Amino acid sequence: MAKGNRVQVILECTEKPGSSRYVTTKNRRTQTDRLELKKYNPVLRKHTVHKEIK
Repeated sequence: MAKGNRVQVILECTEKPGSSRYVTTKNRRTQTDRLELKKYNPVLRKHTVHKEIK
């Protein structure tokens, strides 16, 4: 059975690692590089850049 194109990824805060993590999905075929989104960090109480981790 073939794997689907969507894969689950974990996003972690870059300003204070370990303080905030999000789980999302991305399309493996169209987005080959690491995902980078601005998400809310409740510990810092502001929006920060979250990058994909292994």
